[in-house]
This record gives sequence, structure tokens and C-alpha cells, in this order.
Amino acid sequence: MTVLFLLLKISVTVVLVASVLEALVLSWRNGWASYDWKAAGVSVFDFLVREYPLRWLLPVAFWTGAMDWFWNHRLFTLPMDHWSGWVACFIGQEFCYYWYHRAAHRVRWFWCTHAIHHSPNQLNLSAAYRFGWTGRLTGTLLFFMLAPLLGMPPKVILLMLTLNLLYQFWIHATWIPRLGPLEWVLNTPSAHRVHHASNLEYLDGNYGGVLTVFDRLFGTYIPERADLPCRYGLVNPITSHNILEIEFTHWRALLRDLRSARSVRAFAGYLLKPPGWRPEGPGDTTEELRQRAALQPAAPSPQPSAPDFIPVQFKELS
Repeated sequence: MTVLFLLLKISVTVVLVASVLEALVLSWRNGWASYDWKAAGVSVFDFLVREYPLRWLLPVAFWTGAMDWFWNHRLFTLPMDHWSGWVACFIGQEFCYYWYHRAAHRVRWFWCTHAIHHSPNQLNLSAAYRFGWTGRLTGTLLFFMLAPLLGMPPKVILLMLTLNLLYQFWIHATWIPRLGPLEWVLNTPSAHRVHHASNLEYLDGNYGGVLTVFDRLFGTYIPERADLPCRYGLVNPITSHNILEIEFTHWRALLRDLRSARSVRAFAGYLLKPPGWRPEGPGDTTEELRQRAALQPAAPSPQPSAPDFIPVQFKELS
């Protein structure tokens, strides 16, 4: 784990410096007021609290211990002295990440944490490290337990998950154009702009980490459209820069709904159904919102498009 620790130390510096440089360049090009410096400050504070005091108070040892248990009871042993074992670990980690990320949007219990990552009303590099403080409490590593059971060493999976998240840092940029045929394989800035968009046509798509293969396989890939600029933030945006409101608004709403539940079905539904679900009457899930608006999600492009630039403007929701 020494390599992982060193990688994390170096990446922290690179990520913070790169996001500040982007902020300075965008402010210089578009005007100081065009960049939401307060939101960037919230992201930095979220990151520092999560990575330092919370890393000590909420160690991840319990979940890594569970991964070790599955590893000790594994069904297979991959040949990690051969390139095929590393490729299998990469694909396995991507598969687990896809289903974790999909659940983070489609299961309210996980969304209460993940919504914090989607709360910035501008998409930029600083938004990449706003993850929320409650991830270790919600059990997100449960989605990665299949990997050691199938013979993938836990340390390798955690290393690849770290590299996965580091890869995703640069795709939070709005100034990088579409990348042509790479859009068919990789998670690119264009694909991730769609993932962060709150337009009804773009909701709940592009869950992949490094690859879009599983999005295409399971029907959740949504392409960016030149005629539909991305609108960032949540469907019901948070315009406050109060860190406590940003971190706990969704948890307070969930607790309020759980207290109002009148049946086991309603209680379980509030926890495990998609955000916006209601036990009776119309709710505000993605499907219901689209149905009321008579919209369908954007259809995948039939073939790779040539490299082009889709202008995306910062729009703060009000």
C-alpha cells in the first residue's frame, strides 16, 4: 500500500493546483464574476475535511477487512504475474464501479451522499473532488466485494479504484471538445458533461469510470447534443454556499420521509427506491418527470462523430 499512499499524496497536490490554474484561466478569459469561486471553496473544504479528520474518525478498515474475507474465500485465483490478470482486475473494477455509480443515482440511500458531488451549479475541475462526508458510512465498497471473491486481490482493486477516480478528474472540464472515436470507448469530458447535466433528457446516464463499455452494454449511454446545452446542478438546485446545507440537505429530507412512513413498504421504498419516489400518488423520479414532460432520454449516436466542439457555457441556476 506504500505505492497507493505515495500516489495519493502526489495526486492531492496535482489536483488542487490544476483546479486553481483552471479557475484563474477561466476567470481571465471570461471575467472574474463568471467563475463561482465560492463553490470552488466549498469543494476544497469538503475535500480537506473528508481526507483528513474524517479519514481518521471513519477509517475504511472495516470494509477492506470485508474484502479480505471474500479474498480468503475466493472462487478463483487470477495470475497476477501475467498481464491477463491485471486486465481482468481492470475490467472487474470497472464493472463494480459502474454498478456502484448507477446505484448512487438510483438508490436514495446512496444518492444522499452522491448528490453532493452533483450539487455545484457550474461544472469545473474543482467539482471533481466534492464527494461528501458520509460515503464511508453508507457502505459503497459493498459493490466491490465481488472482485476479491472472483480472485482479484483487494489491494489491486483499491489501487485501480484510486486510479479510476484520478482519471475522472480531467473529465470534469467543460472546455475540452468531443474526442471523436474515443467517445465510443472512454469516459470523456463530453460524456461526463451529460452525466452532470440536470436536463431531463440527460438524467441518469453515463455511469462508467474510465470506460463507457458497460453504459453501452446496459443501455445507459447518453450522448451530448449540440442542440441541447448542459445545465448543471441538481434538478432542484442548491444555490447556497453553506457547507452544512450542502452536505446534509438530502439526509434531512430522507429522515423526514422515513418518519412519515406509514408502512414497511413505504419505509423501504424511501431508502431503496430512486430519488423522488413516493409510496402513493405521483412522485418525482426521472421516469415520472420525463413522462409528465413527454420526453425521452437522448438516443445513442449511430456512429462515432468527427471531433467537434460543443460550446458549454457556465450557467448558475436560480
